[in-house]
Amino acid sequence: MFNKQSFRNRLFLYLFFIFVAFTIVILAFQYNREKEFRVEQLESTLNNYTEISHKFIERKGLVETGDFRQLDSIKYLISLSDRITIIDPKGVVLYDSFVEEYEKMENHINRPEVRKSISSSFGANIRTSSTTGKTYYYYAKFYSNYFVRTAVIYDVDVKNFLETEKLFLFFMGAIFIIIWILLRAITKKFGETITKLKDFVVKLYSGKEQIEHIDFPRDEFGLISRQIVNIYKDLKQTKDQLQGEKDKLFSHLTALNEGIAFFSSNKKKVLANNHFIQYVNIISEQSSITAEKIFEIKELESILRFINKYMDENVDIKPEELPKAEMSLQKSGRYFTIQCIIFVDRSFEIMISDITRLEKRRLIKQQMTSNIAHELKTPVASVMGYMETLIANKLSDDKKKYFIEKAYKQSQRLNELISDISVLNKIEESKEHFSFEKVKLLDVVNEVTDILSNRMEEKGIKLKIEIDRYAEINGNRSLLFSIFHNLLDNTIKYAGENLDVVVSNYLDDKNYCYLSVRDNGIGIEEEHLNRVFERFYRVDSGRSRKTGGTGLGLAIVKNAVQLHLGEISVRNHPEGGLEFLFSLAK
Repeated sequence: MFNKQSFRNRLFLYLFFIFVAFTIVILAFQYNREKEFRVEQLESTLNNYTEISHKFIERKGLVETGDFRQLDSIKYLISLSDRITIIDPKGVVLYDSFVEEYEKMENHINRPEVRKSISSSFGANIRTSSTTGKTYYYYAKFYSNYFVRTAVIYDVDVKNFLETEKLFLFFMGAIFIIIWILLRAITKKFGETITKLKDFVVKLYSGKEQIEHIDFPRDEFGLISRQIVNIYKDLKQTKDQLQGEKDKLFSHLTALNEGIAFFSSNKKKVLANNHFIQYVNIISEQSSITAEKIFEIKELESILRFINKYMDENVDIKPEELPKAEMSLQKSGRYFTIQCIIFVDRSFEIMISDITRLEKRRLIKQQMTSNIAHELKTPVASVMGYMETLIANKLSDDKKKYFIEKAYKQSQRLNELISDISVLNKIEESKEHFSFEKVKLLDVVNEVTDILSNRMEEKGIKLKIEIDRYAEINGNRSLLFSIFHNLLDNTIKYAGENLDVVVSNYLDDKNYCYLSVRDNGIGIEEEHLNRVFERFYRVDSGRSRKTGGTGLGLAIVKNAVQLHLGEISVRNHPEGGLEFLFSLAK
């Protein structure tokens, strides 16, 4: 994330490079100034010689006389190493202090220093003389009628004179070292705050929650850094609080059985739980994982029209009276309620509730109420009929006894019916009221067998129990008794006579105990197998009423098995008779 080079080092390098560049410019400028100064000094000296020679020529009138050898008298006033040359405007050498036979010298009009003096106040040049073979520093000046050129031999002394003074370089070097030390100190001071702030950010980036106190310098930059840290701490605290509330909201949405989704004003999903996605897929009958799929479902057209209405900016939404809409829908055998709320910022919430269970329970209760009323009518009507007969007629004692016994049997049937209805409702609506404990299945089956033994003997039924004496589950003893009692009672009533009945524990694993109740009786037609667990369903209603059944026994068995986290099924056994297969959680 961060460059290995620290901010302090980078800052120092930036300032250092700037200072080096500045120093180089100053050194170059000063070096050139020093060099130009030395050249000016030399040229000033040569100019003095030139002026002396010019004034001597003017005073003596040498141009008119042509006797330029008189200049020999002043060369001793200058320096033996300095050379004086007089040249006429055409380049003819009129005099040269270093050459005896100067009349034979070649034309000098094209000499660089001479050419420069024509267009400038003077001309200067360093070159080797073709006459003497020595290198000179030439200085020439044009005086209307002649050129006066002075020169000095360009030897070691002159070269050293023109060299720049070295002391200046040492001085600049010392200044450079001092500035370098100051830069290190300044950048260190400035870099401390940046380094501490960087370390703070690195710790944040690495995921460290606990940030120790950071002592920033007492300056403006330190104040800014402290404010940044304080702002971060405030934001982190607020973020943690918001995250906590968000986690609560997510947990709440996940735990809800309803599907909930929030959308922005442009119908983009903001948040949706799993149930919402699942319900949208069921309603749309398509495999889609997007909550926005809800806007393509035709069945929800009324809700969509409601949403579109309030997306119009011209429609007012009052905070105290948020617009709401609700509709019901049946799809794929399931029932849903869809609710929508529009918020002030035109974002909205859609909630889908699966009311299938409630709706089915309502329909079942409605049907059950109807069935109960129908089932109760028969014994009640019978009792009333027998009582009316007794009241209206003078009967013998034998007849009275007969009708009273009939009425008693019908009242018993009525009592059994009410008892079974009570048990079934209790299982369905008050499951938490059943206490669970460790129960040995063999004990329960033996208890049921003791109660039904006389009836089984009357029918010639032989019972074989194949349950391990150690087979044990975590269950409710009363309901387990009802399971085995109802199954065996049904066998006694409807399977026939002279039967073999087997109650077995045919399989065990660490989670479930698997049981079977099988007989070799008459069985039932295949068309009835899928409905035998329905309330009040009878394969043969006439025979059932004759044998005293309520039609709720197998419904009680199924609900009791499900309460024990098991499943139950029935089939006609290949060898004849009926077999109930069910499991019970351990």
